[in-house]
Amino acid sequence: MKIKNFILVLFILLSINLSAQTGQNVRGFVVDKESQFPLIGVNVIVGESGTLGTSSDIDGSFKITQVPIGRQTIKFSYLGYEDVILSDIIINSGKETILNIEMEESVVEIKEVVISARRNGDVANEMATVSAREFSVQETNRYAGSRGEPARMASNFAGVQGADDSRNDVVIRGNTPAGVLWRLDGVNIPNPNHFTIPGTGGGSVTILNNKFLKNSDFFTGAFPAEYANGIAGVFDLKMRNGNNENHEFSGQLGFLGTELMAEGPLSKTSKSSYLATYRYSSLQLFTGLGIDVGTDAIPKYQDASFRINFPRQNGGNIALFGIGGVSDIDILISEEEAPSTETLIYGSNDRDQYFGSKMGMLGLTYSQPLDESSYIKATIAASHSSVTAYHEYIDRSVVEGLFVVNDKIPILDYTFNENKYSAYFNYVKKLNKKTSLKIGLNADLLGVDYQDKGKSINIDLSNPDTVSFGEWRNRWNAQDLIPLLQPFAQAKFRFNENLSMVAGFTALYFGINNISLSPVEPRLGFSYKLDDKQKLGLGIGLHSQIQAPYLYYYGSQVDNDGQAIASNLNNIGLVKSLHLVGSYDRLLGPVSRLKAEIYYQHLYDLPVAASGSSFSLINSGAGFSRFFPEELTVGGNGRNYGLELTVERFFTKGYYFLVTTSLFDSKYKTLENVWRNTSFNGRYAINALIAKEWVFKKGSSLNLGTKITNVGGGWYGEVDLDQSRLQQDVIYQDATVNTLKFRPYFRQDVKVAYKINTQKITHEIAIDIVNVFDTENILKKTFAPDHPEGPVVDEFQLGRLPLFYYRIDF
Repeated sequence: MKIKNFILVLFILLSINLSAQTGQNVRGFVVDKESQFPLIGVNVIVGESGTLGTSSDIDGSFKITQVPIGRQTIKFSYLGYEDVILSDIIINSGKETILNIEMEESVVEIKEVVISARRNGDVANEMATVSAREFSVQETNRYAGSRGEPARMASNFAGVQGADDSRNDVVIRGNTPAGVLWRLDGVNIPNPNHFTIPGTGGGSVTILNNKFLKNSDFFTGAFPAEYANGIAGVFDLKMRNGNNENHEFSGQLGFLGTELMAEGPLSKTSKSSYLATYRYSSLQLFTGLGIDVGTDAIPKYQDASFRINFPRQNGGNIALFGIGGVSDIDILISEEEAPSTETLIYGSNDRDQYFGSKMGMLGLTYSQPLDESSYIKATIAASHSSVTAYHEYIDRSVVEGLFVVNDKIPILDYTFNENKYSAYFNYVKKLNKKTSLKIGLNADLLGVDYQDKGKSINIDLSNPDTVSFGEWRNRWNAQDLIPLLQPFAQAKFRFNENLSMVAGFTALYFGINNISLSPVEPRLGFSYKLDDKQKLGLGIGLHSQIQAPYLYYYGSQVDNDGQAIASNLNNIGLVKSLHLVGSYDRLLGPVSRLKAEIYYQHLYDLPVAASGSSFSLINSGAGFSRFFPEELTVGGNGRNYGLELTVERFFTKGYYFLVTTSLFDSKYKTLENVWRNTSFNGRYAINALIAKEWVFKKGSSLNLGTKITNVGGGWYGEVDLDQSRLQQDVIYQDATVNTLKFRPYFRQDVKVAYKINTQKITHEIAIDIVNVFDTENILKKTFAPDHPEGPVVDEFQLGRLPLFYYRIDF
């Protein structure tokens, strides 16, 4: 009955206003790329015929009415500037299409012919020469298996892969996921995910709603000088403004969340606008309605975002913005009725776990072109992140095939809080058409409060069923206030229309100890156009990053008062990474291209075990567990090198494809001076995406897409069973760590989406089936003493997962 009612409601929604919508408005602004000053008289043409178009006005704004529904190509041209060509722009009846375009001045004289153009996927940051790509909201929705998330979408790009199907951590060129830097409107932000673990780069579900993002940049190596405190990659996210002429609304019901969005003008006179989104966990909603979702461990989460924008003269803006989310889950094995052969991806098999996380950020940004050649931007922000956990060990026995709980013993209680106050400033000066300069400063003040206590679980190996517990011991008890400073300067020199160079430097200071300083980090890049279709790139730079702050304060020992002694506070500093990247780009035609990159990374000052064991923090940053490091020192090294190939066809004539291949090697060594595989050394990764779209009458369309992923398996070692039983976790024999390899990972995803454009309303229904063949991929070894094949068994990645959503825009 509930399914019938749902179908009835959906039919009514789809039946609303079914007359066809023939066109929609396309409007926006065009500015100079460096100075952000509005450009007057830019020609804007829709399609190849040139019959539909307009020019930008004195404010750089343009508006084209009655643009046909569907996918369109839009070209921007201006005398003395390089063309901008955007293909695959989706025009829907339910929302206006708003484009903010940045055009780069040509270095050739006006009398010469300018034939170069910026196209889809070209990075917006003018200082990037290699290993960079712009991504759009459309891409986060388009790719099968991406779930609307920037991180999962990025795993389709060359050199990038996921670490765990149950999480959205990304592994870039064999680096730890913790090496990824997240930025929003210029400031560094905490991990923007639900169910985060301290020191990781991802989570189970993103807090970032793709509906509030505009086109943003993603870097995988040798990034420009304005980015510091990251050694693997950068997500440079940009928040869009709301519609300043019309009120628009959107609603979505799906497996991953029930969403609402509203945007519109605050004042049509001043052109101020608002944008707000909210999402609530659908599984929690379904459970509240009495619908059985197949598990009692329901992930509960909600998130929201907003942006209020106030335009100023000559392209200036003041905006107040914020994002935030809360999540929690209770995994209660005490409610299991009988032994099972399943292992828990999200928990342990011997305890009840109560887990929660929070993340929030509030910011104010000001941007203003000072004149036709200079521009400033400043942002201040405050952010908070916290993680809490409480565990109870379950003492139970089996009576007549059923579990009987004898006792629940508290064994873990921790709360980690981080508050950060951030400021960002940059000044851009276009000295002439060939040379531009950018200088700035990123400053953070980090306040931490880490509290943790736990009990040891003692196992008698002669009688494994006998378990005792130690006394409570403080492992973290730290409050601190730490500054982080990053000044930068960079310049771009365009010698002619073919050759350009970017040079700059940055520095990084972290005030936690006297060894966390990198005084000069040079960055250098070159770009050379061989002809109209081919381009070479070179990038080199030194990069550094702090460790996850909680790791500095772990106390492996306590003082006379029972308080944790932060034994690594003064032992570890900044991780350093030297990047060298070469690239080759070639247009294979008007709608397709090939890109190849070769790279080498040398990592040093890696924190490793002072005892000389195989332990290194280079293997951290993913999963659902914190690290409890022994005494560390900075004597480790690492090296990553590889070759990447991308062949891409843009979405034209009803289909697109993207094929990426990566061959790489990622190794590290500790004080023992033995090169080992890192935990992320898959050695190869292949992704293939293809989609076909059929367009029907009255503006409806059907899109069918698939993604195939094949990645080298993860690493493990020979299990030390006695130590594993004593520590209730999988412990490998140290000499064999990361010497054995799991079988390769394979997964195919399929997405089907049907869209209906009616009079001023757009409906979309989609199903995204992750791991459509239910392939069993091994994630890791896990300790499961109650498992029939235990105590150490294989833990598998997620099986088949059908995700659906229905969205309406109006």
